[in-house]
Amino acid sequence: MEQKEQEFTRLVERHKAVVYTVCYMFSGSREEAEDLFQDVLVRLWKGYDTFRGESDVRTWIYRVSLNTCINGQKRKRKDAAHIPLSVDVDFFGEISDRTMQVRRLYDRINRLGLVDRALILLWLEGLSYEEIGAVIGISVKNVSFQLYRIKEKLKKMNPKINGYEE
Repeated sequence: MEQKEQEFTRLVERHKAVVYTVCYMFSGSREEAEDLFQDVLVRLWKGYDTFRGESDVRTWIYRVSLNTCINGQKRKRKDAAHIPLSVDVDFFGEISDRTMQVRRLYDRINRLGLVDRALILLWLEGLSYEEIGAVIGISVKNVSFQLYRIKEKLKKMNPKINGYEE
C-alpha cells in the first residue's frame, strides 16, 4: 500500500467514530448512516491531497462530514453502488435506559434545522466554541448565542414515542 493510502487509513481509523456520529445525526436508519459514512470517506479521500493543515485535521473532518451530510439532506441522493465498510460503531443496536435517553435526545435534535443540528452535534462531541466556530464559519460569540437558543428550543420540545409526540 502506498504511503498516502496508509496515512489516510490511519486517519480514518482514528476518526471513524466522529464521522459516523455526524452521519447518524443526519440519517434515519443504519443503512442511510452507512451510506453517508461512505460518501464522507470518498470526499475526505478526494480532498486529502488539498488539505493544507492550516486548521486542525479534526476540524477539517468535521467540516467535510457536516457539509456532506447537509448537502445529502438538501438534495435527493442518486442511487449509487457502495462498497460495504465495517464501522464498528452501532447506535441502532441493543436498547438500554441510557440508549433510550440518547435516542430521545437524537430524535429531538433531528427535528432541528440543519445548521442547528450541526451546531449542537459539535457541542455534544466536546468541541470548544472556537473549534465549532471554525467548523461552521461563525464567531465564538455567535456560537454561544446559537447554542443557548438551540438548548432552549430542545427543552421546549415534546418527546416523540414511536414516531408520535406525547
